[in-house]
Formats: sequence, structure tokens, C-alpha cells
Amino acid sequence: MRVLVTGGSGFLGINLIRRLLAEEREVRSLDLIEFDYADCADRIETVTGDIRDPGTVAEAMRDIDIVVHTAAALPLYSPEDIRSTDIDGTRILLEAARAEGVDRFVMISSTAVYGIPDHHPLLEDDPLVGVGPYGEAKIAAEEVCLEFRNGGMCVPILRPKSFIGPERLGVFALFYDWAHTGHGFPMIGSGKNRYQLLDVEDLVEAIWLCCTLDRDSVNDTFNIGAEEFTTMREDYQAVLDRAGHGKKIHGFPATPMIWTLRILEKLNLSPLYKWVYETASKDSFVSIDKAKDVLGWQPRYSNKDALVRNYEWYVAHLDEFEGASGVSHRVPWKQGVLSIAKRFF
Repeated sequence: MRVLVTGGSGFLGINLIRRLLAEEREVRSLDLIEFDYADCADRIETVTGDIRDPGTVAEAMRDIDIVVHTAAALPLYSPEDIRSTDIDGTRILLEAARAEGVDRFVMISSTAVYGIPDHHPLLEDDPLVGVGPYGEAKIAAEEVCLEFRNGGMCVPILRPKSFIGPERLGVFALFYDWAHTGHGFPMIGSGKNRYQLLDVEDLVEAIWLCCTLDRDSVNDTFNIGAEEFTTMREDYQAVLDRAGHGKKIHGFPATPMIWTLRILEKLNLSPLYKWVYETASKDSFVSIDKAKDVLGWQPRYSNKDALVRNYEWYVAHLDEFEGASGVSHRVPWKQGVLSIAKRFF
């Protein structure tokens, strides 16, 4: 099995690559960012380039058996980059995979495709209503995948909840920074809502199953999320407890906070994007029964396990990324005006 991982330099990409190498598979990474993980760099092939470039994609696709498509423009990118990367890039990859006779193409989508639902748990055949450019682009990218699936390709689609674990930074680094430096943390709403997360190791296991099980069984769409989760307040409090400063989660009325964050986002003063602040005070969880029944997948980590595991990695490696910032999951996102609010917690 020779596997092409798009977005191989990213958080999910490196976790998947390490699993594939442990399973003694040949791996090639395609990413805009140079692959710089010392523990794997000399064990894989790398192509540095854009999934929107057909020539680069054709080069990366040569002699590949399986594609795992993790590359995406995340919500902090411009709407134009999100659409062209997540929709056009997906089509270019699928066209190249079909031309190369690739055995299967595993698409990593998102539960953002469900928007802000009116019921729970969410099932794979529930209506898709994206929130913002990212959610809308993920829906369109899935439609492209279905087009190729209907044309005879094996295209499993995984819809993971927000996934975390060692090496995940991004928006979660804000919370971990506040916890580590002895601050409480504000929460949009009471925090009594149930918000399912996912550990990256559990997601990687689901991807592995889609790569190795019978083609007809995996050629479907699956929700992926933690099986054990409580309320937002209780799950996130586990990190503050682990930090050991005696701090607490503080709930605030959702509506005024959301309106404030909308204004701050318009002014480019907030690191939080619409999908985060519009859903943070609401229930958000999916049924994982289909993945368990069809794939035999069983998640190992609860929300609390995943959050604390990620926090412990953050503290142990803080000196490696302190002062860095960007728009990917590999680096902390700028706190913006929240750095001022931090003083009051």
C-alpha cells in the first residue's frame, strides 16, 4: 500500500503518517508547507506544492494506491482561498486519482456540514446546512466526492468532530495558555450544553479502517466523534484542574457575547470565527453508531482524556512554539482582544 497524504505537514497529517509508517506502509506527503518533522522526514517521500495545481497533483499521485485527503483551508483563511482549496483542490485531486487508477480516496470532511442543528444526535443522512465559508465549502467538496463515488470510485467520507491531541494548537492554544498561566476561562453560555470532541488517535484509527477494510463496506459516509462526553463546563474544567491553579470556568449570557464577537470579528480583533462562537453555547454531538457497526471502530478517548492529553503536550513543548502564530492547527492563533480580557480571569 502506497499512500498519499494531502496536508501531510499538518496536525492530522503527521499523526496519520506516523501510524502508516508504524504499519510499514509507503507514504508520500503533499503540502504547501515543507515537511519538517525530524522523526519522519527521511522515511517518506515529500512533494511541496498546492493541491490547486494540476501539475503538482499529477506528480504527487504517480504510483499511489490510496489517497487520504486531509488538506483544507481552515476558517481563518480568506473565503476565496477556502472555496478554491476545499472545492477546486478536491476535484483536481479526485480527477488525478481516477486517472491514476487509485484504489480508494478517503475524504476528511467535517461535522461543520450540519450547521447549527435543531436536534441531536446528528445522523449521516441529516440535512447539510453549512455555517460560513468553511462549512459551505465542505458541503460542496462532499458533493464533488459523491460525483466521483457515483462514477465508480471508492470514496469514503469521514465527518469528524473537532479533533485534538498532541501537537494540536490553533484555537485550543488560547485555552491552554490561560490554564497554564493561572487564569480561569470565559464560556459562551452556561456551559451546560454537551459538545462532543474527538482525539486525533481515534480519527486516525477510523482512517486506517477505511484504508484497509473491504471497499464496498467503507464506500460510505461516517460520523466520527468521542463516545464519552459530558457538558462543556465539566469537560473543559478538567484542564483547569490539571493546571492546578484552582481556577474555574465562568459562564456568560450567550447572546451578548455572540454579538460582541461578531463585531470583533468584523474588525479583525478576535481569533474566533463564526463556527466557533455561534455553536459554542449549543449542544453539538453526532451519532457514531454507523462507524461502530460498519467499520468496527471504537473510540478510546473521552472528551476529558483528549483535552488533558493535548494540554499536557502543550505544556511540555511550550518553548518550541512560544511567540509563534498563524492560521493553521500547528501554531497558536493570535489572541487579539482576548489578551486584554485575560487579565480579568
